[in-house]
Amino acid sequence: MARKLSTLVVFGAILFALLQHVSMAQQTHVVGDTLAWTVPNGGAASYSTWAAGKTFVVGDVLVFNFRTGSHSVAEVSKRAFDSCNTSSPISISTNGPTNITLTSVGSHYYLCTFPSHCTLGQKLAINVSGSASPAPQPSPATPPTTTPVMAPAPSVSVAPATAPAPTSVAQTYIVGDNLGWSVPTSGPNTYQRWANGKSFKVGDTLVFNFVNGTHNVAMVSKASFDSCNTTSPINTISNGPARIRLTNSGEHYYMCTFPRHCSLGQKLAINVTGTDVTAPTPSTASTPSSPTVPSSDSPVNSPPSPSASAPSLVLAALPLTFLSFALVKLLN
Repeated sequence: MARKLSTLVVFGAILFALLQHVSMAQQTHVVGDTLAWTVPNGGAASYSTWAAGKTFVVGDVLVFNFRTGSHSVAEVSKRAFDSCNTSSPISISTNGPTNITLTSVGSHYYLCTFPSHCTLGQKLAINVSGSASPAPQPSPATPPTTTPVMAPAPSVSVAPATAPAPTSVAQTYIVGDNLGWSVPTSGPNTYQRWANGKSFKVGDTLVFNFVNGTHNVAMVSKASFDSCNTTSPINTISNGPARIRLTNSGEHYYMCTFPRHCSLGQKLAINVTGTDVTAPTPSTASTPSSPTVPSSDSPVNSPPSPSASAPSLVLAALPLTFLSFALVKLLN
């Protein structure tokens, strides 16, 4: 009995440590989600509302999505934050997107140093809490000197676990990377060079980063793409950043419909592979009898789930399963 009790203590400590490790998983927060890091139409309340429902802990990562040359992100003191004083930032990044890892607890303040951007609401204040340190593991109890006679364990038939079929993970592509979606200065083939070497699949998402009022993104036919004809687009999005989920395989063509932007190289052609998918139908009072298959890519209004750094729940569950079987056999 004493041996069983001591073993239970050890198993309990291991289970607690595993559960604590899962709870301390690093999170990635995309600041503003689809709004990204820009001058918000709703003023400073836009980012404070975004942060209100989130918990930030040491080790988490903030992602500020913006186009290089249009914005910046600076960490500042509370006084500088309140007065929008950009003269003495603690740190500053001018290249977008910017990733900032939270390394200390307490209040953290961020703003854009471009003229008037902070006063117009491009500022964020968050509170960071510390991650709990793992509990110290107890020393295993010293086993008795006499070897106990163990009764044969009852035969337990355990069905083998069936591994889920591997699925393709959807990717998110920032069109042009740091260039964003703009008139390229390096020639009309800039975006085609960016697309070369990438494998676009059904389910992936394209993110077009641009400033509202300066660009847009339109999906067009091949003939319109080749001739930069902007009169009959399949679909046009005027608010940046624009997120487009690829729902159909085949050739896809995009361009900006602002005068001369397409002819100067603001255009992109990609080939999408995979099986066409049905876009999810929003829940309404009257549910349609059958889903419809879209004829073009679907704009996405929600950001990708920031779970790249979260631990695999499947991997976390495996050791718990083995420990449970061991405890059953031990107690019997």
